[in-house]
Amino acid sequence: MSFKDFGFSEELLRAIADQDYREPTSVQQMAIPVVLKGHDMLVSAQTGTGKTAGFTLPMLHRLCTRPKPRTQYSVRALILTPTRELAAQVEESVRTYGKYLPIKSTNVFGGVNINTQIKILRGGVDILVATPGRLLDLVSQRAVDLSKVEILVLDEADRMLDMGFINDIRKIITHLPKTRQNLLFCATFSDEIKRLADGFLTSPQLIEAARRNTAAESISQTIHPVDNSRKRELLSFLVSSKEWKQVLVFTRTKHGANRLSQQLALDGISSTAIHGNKTQAARTKALADFKNGAVRVLVATDIAARGLDIDQLPHVVNFELPMVPEDYVHRIGRTGRAGCVGEAVSLVCIDERELLTKIERLLKCSLSKVVIDGYEPNPAIKAQPIPNGRGFQRKSNGNSHQRPSSNNRPSNHKRQRGKFR
Repeated sequence: MSFKDFGFSEELLRAIADQDYREPTSVQQMAIPVVLKGHDMLVSAQTGTGKTAGFTLPMLHRLCTRPKPRTQYSVRALILTPTRELAAQVEESVRTYGKYLPIKSTNVFGGVNINTQIKILRGGVDILVATPGRLLDLVSQRAVDLSKVEILVLDEADRMLDMGFINDIRKIITHLPKTRQNLLFCATFSDEIKRLADGFLTSPQLIEAARRNTAAESISQTIHPVDNSRKRELLSFLVSSKEWKQVLVFTRTKHGANRLSQQLALDGISSTAIHGNKTQAARTKALADFKNGAVRVLVATDIAARGLDIDQLPHVVNFELPMVPEDYVHRIGRTGRAGCVGEAVSLVCIDERELLTKIERLLKCSLSKVVIDGYEPNPAIKAQPIPNGRGFQRKSNGNSHQRPSSNNRPSNHKRQRGKFR
């Protein structure tokens, strides 16, 4: 099958050819015809499967085949994403695929000047990519008109739920016209997603492009048992001895990401950190330095790394296992994308044994354990509770990533919790 089979315009096919895309991926083959027909759709697909093109390409085609004049602050298609980085990357895809089309797009998210965004929106746009909090800020200032939205996309909807954006999403939907096309994309297909879909999708086409809560088969997964006190030493050894040039490393907390990045630098390994306490400019620079090879290691928290699109990323390391087993799937999904081979390594101490058991139960398989010579765990060390900033291990209840809504300014209680992420 080729992209010509979808009946795309010559301008759209030209942009696709510029990217040297020859054949649509599995999720694109299933999703594109549904979007072109105007049906609502619920898609479960892992990262790296081409899902962004799966909705941007047919969206561009539909908007151009039914042209409408832009009016003040108007929006024809709205794409909601959980993070700033993902919003920027999705809108970049829109620009890439729509570069030969008379389409105007922009993105809006927090951390940058809102007045600049208002100026761009004043003339109206065809496609708006936004994070929920900043979009609601613009709505409250009457700087965006959502009453003419024809297509709504919730990208990585499961992460938006995890981050506590459900109320924001509901508020945004109240500003949309009742008659519209709705597309919902998620990496893992949970009961919470089903409830969300039931609330605003109309007779949706269900597409499950990946098995539920599974990692891509192109990713090799290895566990290295090691004492917690020697994790950083082992990580430096692996990066240096294996000559890894590009490694995404996950920690649980912002403080831990900063500390590890600094320690790796002292070991002679160029590294930078990305997390929610960084300014948008600092996060953008950190990602750019990592992509262009200026640094070898990018240390990230789960929230900051969600949606990062890094072509052919070869290595992901779990310096610390996530408290929620589903996050393991999201983390390692940064590698092994679009058919490329990837490697996921987890450094696991005795304190994390229960977390590992939950991950293996989710994956329905036992992960390979390889002890590195010289880094054997000390059998005399006993397991200790994992602190989450309040001195005890947080239990996974499927709703563990509550995040502030609207303007992203949490209450004092939530700010204290988020301080340690």
